[in-house]
Amino acid sequence: MVKGLIPKTNAAFMAAFFIIVLALEGCSSELKIERLSGKTMGTNWLVLIAGPTNAHNNVALKAEIDSLLVAVNSEMSTYDPQSEISMFNQSTELNTWVPVSGRFARTTAKALHFAELSDGAFDPTIGPLVNLWGFGPEATADLLPSKSEVSEAKARVGFEAIKVTLADDEGNAALYKSANRELDLSAIAKGQGVDEVFNLLHRRGYTNYLVEIGGEIRVKGDKNGSGWRIAIEKPTRDQKSVEQVLTLSDISLATSGDYRNYRKIDGITYSHTLDAKTGWPVTHSLASVTVAESSCASADGLATTLLVLGPEAGYEMAIEQDLAVLFIERSANGFVVSQTPQFERLLAGDTR
Repeated sequence: MVKGLIPKTNAAFMAAFFIIVLALEGCSSELKIERLSGKTMGTNWLVLIAGPTNAHNNVALKAEIDSLLVAVNSEMSTYDPQSEISMFNQSTELNTWVPVSGRFARTTAKALHFAELSDGAFDPTIGPLVNLWGFGPEATADLLPSKSEVSEAKARVGFEAIKVTLADDEGNAALYKSANRELDLSAIAKGQGVDEVFNLLHRRGYTNYLVEIGGEIRVKGDKNGSGWRIAIEKPTRDQKSVEQVLTLSDISLATSGDYRNYRKIDGITYSHTLDAKTGWPVTHSLASVTVAESSCASADGLATTLLVLGPEAGYEMAIEQDLAVLFIERSANGFVVSQTPQFERLLAGDTR
């Protein structure tokens, strides 16, 4: 289970899993759309605001968003050796509560929830395997890891060794590890970043806006009276094309797939999505999973979880948890698309 956060090479990571239908054609000529953008977490961020108030200031708001995302990155980037997560990972002190920021604690708690929900399919301590397979901050050669290397890395994976205390009235929050573990929150951090920016815009009084980081999206209201149009990509590696277009309001979307971030070793393609139980990239036919949820962090984490589980176990969990999910599988005859009843409601026009 891994998605990149501040990668060494951005080419694979910069490509989003969604094609946002951003063109303004068809909108009312009176409607004003403000667009702000920047870079964060090894990818791009985008904010669209429909009908901003007279008090709106693009320069000031962009600076505020940039500052917020720098703070998120300084807490959860494994590519920053001075970040909170890196300092926690580097610590050899066990069975001790380590003070951390409230947001870092909340994000870790969400990741641990998905780990428990999926019986470890989603595991935020998968860092050693991420690095071993060349998808983390530590440089590795383009060689297939040996069985002994995979076994050694697996021995340092296991979310049960991590505990978290959320912030109390005095702001105290802390993490704890009972064994040598390295947290990797990259499968949820972009979604958390989207939620942080979304909440900032809400506090500033905006009512119709879209927030996107690296393809993870959350929308509020609409831009033209009928919601925000989001196109889900087909999971093709050589080009971008549209699988499905949704019109949404007040919801988040996140996709995990095997087609934008992968490595080729000896001519064989290995997905960046790792199964902590085997120590190897997943090999099933599921190419991408798109989840619609109220929060983007939840959609982000669930999409990765279901992708690791695969087409059968993933669909079963989605039904059990009453999730809105679109699954796209590879087959000999092309792609096979399936969705849960909740996702079918979105396709039928339920925008929330």
